[in-house]
Amino acid sequence: MRKIFRFILLLVLISTAIPLPAQVSPVKQDSTGKKEKRLYQDIEDYSRKRGFTRFLHRLMFRPVDQKEKSEDREKILGQSPEMTVDYSRHSGKVIRNIAITTLDPFGYSIADTTRQPEKWIERAGNSIHLKTKDMTIKNLLLFKKGQELDSLLIEESERLIRRQRFVRRVIIIPVDVPGNPDMVDLQIRVLDSWSLTPGGSASSSRTSFELTERNFFGLGHEFRNEFEKKLNTGETSYLGRYTVPNILNTYVQAQLNYEIQKGENVRKSFGLNRDFFSAYTKWAGGIYIEENLVRDSLPDAQGVYAMQNMKSEALDVWGGYSFRVSKGNTEADRTTGLITTLRYFNRNYKEVPSVLYDSVGFFSDEKLFLASVGISSRKFEQDKFLFNYDIVEDVPIGRTYGITFGARNKNDSNQFYLGGKYAFGNYYKWGYFSVNAEIGSFYYHNRRLQSALRLDGLYFSNIKPLGNWYLRHFVQPVLVLGDRRMAIIADRVDINGENGISGFDSEILFGTKKFTLTYQLQAYAPWNVAGFRLNPFFNVSMGFIGDEKSSLFDNNIYSKIGIGLLINNDYLVFNNFRFSLAYYPSIPGQGYNVFKTNSISNDDFMLPDFQIGKPGVIPYE
Repeated sequence: MRKIFRFILLLVLISTAIPLPAQVSPVKQDSTGKKEKRLYQDIEDYSRKRGFTRFLHRLMFRPVDQKEKSEDREKILGQSPEMTVDYSRHSGKVIRNIAITTLDPFGYSIADTTRQPEKWIERAGNSIHLKTKDMTIKNLLLFKKGQELDSLLIEESERLIRRQRFVRRVIIIPVDVPGNPDMVDLQIRVLDSWSLTPGGSASSSRTSFELTERNFFGLGHEFRNEFEKKLNTGETSYLGRYTVPNILNTYVQAQLNYEIQKGENVRKSFGLNRDFFSAYTKWAGGIYIEENLVRDSLPDAQGVYAMQNMKSEALDVWGGYSFRVSKGNTEADRTTGLITTLRYFNRNYKEVPSVLYDSVGFFSDEKLFLASVGISSRKFEQDKFLFNYDIVEDVPIGRTYGITFGARNKNDSNQFYLGGKYAFGNYYKWGYFSVNAEIGSFYYHNRRLQSALRLDGLYFSNIKPLGNWYLRHFVQPVLVLGDRRMAIIADRVDINGENGISGFDSEILFGTKKFTLTYQLQAYAPWNVAGFRLNPFFNVSMGFIGDEKSSLFDNNIYSKIGIGLLINNDYLVFNNFRFSLAYYPSIPGQGYNVFKTNSISNDDFMLPDFQIGKPGVIPYE
């Protein structure tokens, strides 16, 4: 234990002095000083002296290996002009000029500069579209004029532009400077997507409508509005959200929210946040304030429900810093970091439920102090035909190890928290596979409280061509186990909607543990109807839920079988939606043999993100 403690102590001591640069620096400016380098060397030297610490060093600091691409993935990526640019022969040259060209969504190409809109409907659409401002794109770049060209930062900047929801395609082209072989010009061509998009869903129990502008006045700001009405009760909900994703090239996001749920619940919030948005990011942090009024029904000890009021205010502040763990300049060296973070969270309740409905004090004042230390190694591989049709998408590969510890003051007791996380993901010969494992618990007087174990997995197969069609399989398992949770319905898990089975909605089914499994066979069809791609799919989901008194898999199995179309639009690439017919054998509280027609956004499968961010307790939902 003494060896382990000394090794961990060396890691924790790194967080005692944290500079705060505002930008991602090019490789030659990436050092944080000789003292920091000596500290890295001390860690390496000490870890190699003893067998156990040498094993820990290899386990944590080993960079992720990029697996060989499948032939089909190589072939489809080779057809994308943005994936064929070679920056390596320009590395080290000084960037003389950066020229940015943004293009309207209809009729233009990032590769063919001579292509122009030909159809009148394309010209009409472009005439009412506000192009992305050059400054909006410039603020996303990790390089500047006068710096030496760093091919890794060029590729990372391209990825960061591509992930913006108002961008359809982007290419960065290096151009030789005649008569000056030591300099290079960069041409950036960005193809917009149509940014004003509707959405919604409809069923026998509720309807919803969404209208979102993802590129407000070409500034990259997002203005989102959602309306929902429950047909059986007449309750209405509204969400208004304004987001500034990147303030002045700092990657600090500002977000203002106003939300009304079921006509009575009101949430108002404002936040500033900067994640570790890139493996080259040095610092992150944020502040969030919230005012929340909830009126909801809770059961008493006899199971009789009554409406209760809960009004609270919250403050959430955090910060973190990423240190290089290797002095090398390879991609593996530069994308592996030791990350330390701190967080303070405070929630004060102005109104709480009666003790008859919250005898355990779940809705009570809370102060939370957390710190985390971890290793993150993260890169991105490019793929196509995942969530969009024939559009380059960035898939994270990497691994993360982390521990979180701290204290919570709640109900006049000081509780210690300890948690751990391990995650990995990569491409293999048989497809992409990732796992995220988290475990954590509070401790009070040597007794565990509110323990949780969570396992999330994701698999998708390599793309399979079938004539002019493409096929892909998706599988996503989720396991959540809770132990010694608080005896209140608010501290329980369910399998509703995003928490388990899409379209499943039961207000009476909950427990302390659950397992869900979702499978989808997705076809990508060559059909094109007025720019819309109609891609058939077959979907099966199942879920188990249990409590302290029953085994998880001894309970009823709840399932869904669905068929439908994943509808992509060549110009609304980030606004895929799905039309499906789904059959549910049983939904407690709704009945048996339930059919639903869903028209909702396609968010059943989400890619992992191997970053260490704001420290928190294990998600239990």
